[in-house]
Amino acid sequence: MIFPLSIVSLLGLVCLGLLASPYPYLAPGAVLGLVGVAVLYRKPTWGLLGIVAILPFEGLFKDNALSGSKFLGASLALVLMLQLAIRQLPADRLRSNIWHLLAGFMLLYLLSLLNTDDMGISLGHLRELSVGLILFVITLLVARELNLDMFARLVAISVAVTCAMAMFSTKYQDAGRASGLLKDPNNFALLIAFAVPMALLLVVRSPNLLHRLFWGGCTLLLLGGMTKTDSRSGLVVLLLSLLIGAWHYRAQLPRIRPRHLGFAMLGLAIVIPLGLYAMPAGYVARIQSLSILGSGAKSQDPSLGRRASYIVVGSAMIAENPLLGTGPGTFPLHYATTGYAKAFSIKGETQDLYRRAHNTYLEIFSELGIPAGLMFVGMLALGLYNLLRARRAWLLRGDAARADVMTHLSMSFLSLALFLMFLSAPNHKYLWIMLALTSVLRTKAEEAPLTEVRA
Repeated sequence: MIFPLSIVSLLGLVCLGLLASPYPYLAPGAVLGLVGVAVLYRKPTWGLLGIVAILPFEGLFKDNALSGSKFLGASLALVLMLQLAIRQLPADRLRSNIWHLLAGFMLLYLLSLLNTDDMGISLGHLRELSVGLILFVITLLVARELNLDMFARLVAISVAVTCAMAMFSTKYQDAGRASGLLKDPNNFALLIAFAVPMALLLVVRSPNLLHRLFWGGCTLLLLGGMTKTDSRSGLVVLLLSLLIGAWHYRAQLPRIRPRHLGFAMLGLAIVIPLGLYAMPAGYVARIQSLSILGSGAKSQDPSLGRRASYIVVGSAMIAENPLLGTGPGTFPLHYATTGYAKAFSIKGETQDLYRRAHNTYLEIFSELGIPAGLMFVGMLALGLYNLLRARRAWLLRGDAARADVMTHLSMSFLSLALFLMFLSAPNHKYLWIMLALTSVLRTKAEEAPLTEVRA
């Protein structure tokens, strides 16, 4: 503890210096920083939970160079580096079966960076991706003590709060579509699709009716927020996730008695028509427009036409540079030179011509090359496999409750992976946190003794 005490002394001197300086009002901030560092040092998992809770509110820090989650992440990273340096934290926690794929991906990433069409853009892309990589390492170090119930609560509540804000205030909408604090309806829909399985887990695990009603209310807010985003991809991903959850709980069907089935059918008869009636007409029209997908880039729906044009341009980029791509973050440069950019320009401004692929996989394959794209897809597939193995391990140990948690985490992770087909977000913080968490959960499950049986 000598080394941390020296830091405490240093911060104390900083406080005294600020009090004697022309800016004494900054001294309380240094004191709060000292308290924060002390809390993170004792409870580093609280820092990770804080990052998880802050993410839906990142729009509040949009105009700041350092957002709340980045500041907390940087502080937590420094604390963990100190703990590793004094061997208070074992280095073997960094072990993960995802490292070999991640190392290959980053090697190919750096080679593509050296061969990029625009070094400035690629370095900016690397800076954004580095935040996700830091969160990956942080999660590996602290996830063994992570309270998964608290993790689910914070995700569900934070996203539900932003849903309520977006549903009842036009300030948090973009052209009538709910965007929360992220200024992007599709990114907001991703958060909702990620949070719904967490909220359903809390409904299932609630100890009493009051808790069940609260988490049920949060779930309804999330579903209402999804309809308000007008996101077709979000609805598809959410429905698929819910179908997987229903399949997981199929074994519970024999426990339903005839009178329960009658009440369930009555509830569905009320909820489904009410939901269809409450669904915005514009959202219904957008869903119906999916029937014209076969018309491709010539589609009368501008959004579907743009997405088809991204595929055309990305495919051409892959054909021209299959090994290393054109460089990280360079898809907008190539798209802006095509006729599609002008044809699908929304505002007609020059900046509007530079559009991302709205498909993380297409973007990575076209910007980094086929080998790097396969590495990235392999990481996500391995993450999902880790959760399935963890679920199987807990079932073998007779722990159905933990197996249920793995199922809902799998639903959330799968929602992230699927949503990446409709959104360019290779640096999404939830993605890198979940990637690290999957390997930790699998290791914990497989290391648990087979004789361990919980009610």
